[in-house]
Amino acid sequence: MAGGEPETAPPPRSNLSPLRSVASILPWLAAGAAFLVLFAAPIEDTVRLWLTDADASHGLLLVPVAVVLAWRRGLVPAGREQPLIGLAMLAAAVLLRYVGGLATERFAMRLSLLLAILGLIVFLRGSRQVVRWWLPASLVLLAMPLPEILLGTLALPLQLQASRLGAWLLETRDVPVRLAGNVIQLPGHRLFVTEACSGLRSMSALLAVGLLIGGLWLKSSWARCALVVAALPVAVLLNGIRIFLTGFAVFYVDPALGEGLMHYSEGVAMFVVALGVLGGLACLLTLMEGSRPQPVPLPS
Repeated sequence: MAGGEPETAPPPRSNLSPLRSVASILPWLAAGAAFLVLFAAPIEDTVRLWLTDADASHGLLLVPVAVVLAWRRGLVPAGREQPLIGLAMLAAAVLLRYVGGLATERFAMRLSLLLAILGLIVFLRGSRQVVRWWLPASLVLLAMPLPEILLGTLALPLQLQASRLGAWLLETRDVPVRLAGNVIQLPGHRLFVTEACSGLRSMSALLAVGLLIGGLWLKSSWARCALVVAALPVAVLLNGIRIFLTGFAVFYVDPALGEGLMHYSEGVAMFVVALGVLGGLACLLTLMEGSRPQPVPLPS
């Protein structure tokens, strides 16, 4: 029998390796459990409002879009964690969550949830990752339902502005109209511009659409800001036109056209027009971006 090197027995497997793998994930499991315990109430409150409040239902669309955009953007190459800044943000989020819970301020509690998520990102991947995900983070912020006191403060001026614009447009078409606050009085009929007709819902949606179009289509920060800012007057103007069309149809055609399905259809149609206007503005801003002079590279 030919001689050869003696066979060496394989090293015995350590019985501690499974325990070490479990021990390595225990801190992450504990951190996840602590996060859910601390922020379960803001998560439940936000999801409930998305499902039950029509003014906040756009969050059901914005958050999945934000997740997809973050996944497509990916991680920053060679991202470095910043534990000190991340821990500071997490501590601020916990403090805001505690103060918001004491004051029963649900909007502060929802902001604490967003701040905690950003703190975790900074802790694990650094602030450059937050900058890379600026568009998804902005969409999530817009998805957060506004506090009731702010909604009431914004709704009344928008109602009055839409009423004045609608009444003025009716007067230009020789429709006898009398304006009393948010009530447009026509012969034999009165139009009430309610809080739902203030345009606040369409304004929130148009802001999100403008931000999304600007982030995906436009390249310069000034063009993106211009498109988002333009969404505000577009929403106010088209809401006034909607009130004018409703009053015009009520006076000249049939008072029943101011209610029910027809009234709802007008709102949907005007929102489609608003999307077209924003798309046209985005095209114009794209042309303006291309016409701006590019910086001349310095000779080497």
